[in-house]
Amino acid sequence: MIKFLLLLATLLPTFALAVDLNVDTLDLTNHWAGFMALALFIIAYILVMVEEFTHFRKSKPVILVAGVIWGLIGWVYAQNDLPHVAEVALRHNILEYSELFLFLLVAMTYIEAMRERLVFESLKVWLINKGFTFRQLFWLTGFLAFFISPVADNLTTALIMGAVVMAVGVGNPRFVSVAFVNIVVAANAGGAFSPFGDITTLMVWQKGILEFGEFFALFLPSLINFVVPAAIMHFAIKNESASERLEPVSVKIGGIAIVLLFMVTIVTAVGFHNFLHLPPAMGMMTGLSYLMIASFFIRKIEKRTQEDGFDVFRKVAGAEWDTLLFFFGVIVSVGGLGFMGYLAMTSEAMYASLGATYANILIGVLSAVVDNIPVMFAVLTMNPEMSQGQWLLVTLTAGVGGSLLSVGSAAGVALMGQSKGLYTFSSHLKWMPVIALGYMASIAVHMWINDVPFV
Repeated sequence: MIKFLLLLATLLPTFALAVDLNVDTLDLTNHWAGFMALALFIIAYILVMVEEFTHFRKSKPVILVAGVIWGLIGWVYAQNDLPHVAEVALRHNILEYSELFLFLLVAMTYIEAMRERLVFESLKVWLINKGFTFRQLFWLTGFLAFFISPVADNLTTALIMGAVVMAVGVGNPRFVSVAFVNIVVAANAGGAFSPFGDITTLMVWQKGILEFGEFFALFLPSLINFVVPAAIMHFAIKNESASERLEPVSVKIGGIAIVLLFMVTIVTAVGFHNFLHLPPAMGMMTGLSYLMIASFFIRKIEKRTQEDGFDVFRKVAGAEWDTLLFFFGVIVSVGGLGFMGYLAMTSEAMYASLGATYANILIGVLSAVVDNIPVMFAVLTMNPEMSQGQWLLVTLTAGVGGSLLSVGSAAGVALMGQSKGLYTFSSHLKWMPVIALGYMASIAVHMWINDVPFV
């Protein structure tokens, strides 16, 4: 990816004026400010990729670089007597981020509330105490990850299923390793066919590229992406019984109600977008009020005060703020590089030269190395002219491509930390050929059932 960006930086002519959105913009792709911005973004993203080893939170470098990139843009535009053009562009980027931020904040708050009410813990204990064999647990955790991740995010889903595998897999490291690979593939595949399942699908939906119901055309390709490698990995697990048992856990008061309210919140967001033509984030914020009201009555039932009882604002505080701020840095940085002209150049190099199908398949491969969020945001910013089938294809590949490597998705990175050395980069890499087989099979099935020409 780095070599590709550096190669692109040499392709366009020198500093020139262009016209975009009825205002004069500067092509900075061959200007010192453009080179500096590109180099800084690459350095920042290298720091993001090695976060597991440095423990330097990923939000820090990208937010710093976002500020520097737009500072460079502002400086150059001020020198060319265009002081407000950059301001308008940056405000547009911040607006895009704010909608995504509010949507995710509500979703994460609900997930934290369900976790506090022991909804996920209860599910975990129930699975463990059922006495399934290791092969049965392999498939059960895989299918649960596939069907939970379209509603919850793939990170939360992977951690829940990973906790089950770790609890029953004591003394069976091979089962833990293979089951974790399966969970990563399943969680990423499940998130690809739902507007709520992954940040990339959410961005595509909020941008208005695809309607809510159109994502479900990816259900079968996503299922194939999970089932093909799982069917091969199945034979690597011995069909022995798991003997671990845990004390039963009951869901706390209001836990089931919160799950139902989350479903109603999703319906509200869809209704705001599809029928009222308002941003889905407004529907999600309306749904947050449901949780706030429910928390009041939960405290009344439990006879606790706001200080020691269930408090929705503590759930907000428990959201993944590093992740939310990371999205800010990425969206604003990539928006800055696009404003400089790099994304138009990349679009020309990929979509005009390779064609939509090959470019979209390549997007999925890139997302295994570079996080799929900046990759998809770059595609949306480029906005190449594509059919609905091609937009579905890039949504699929960006969602499931991260499964090719353990570091290609948040689910994989999280499980490496949870596994205590049983699931590693190399143990995942060993299964990459069968995961790649599932990746190509899912693309083939999508192009077949959704009638996408191979051009």
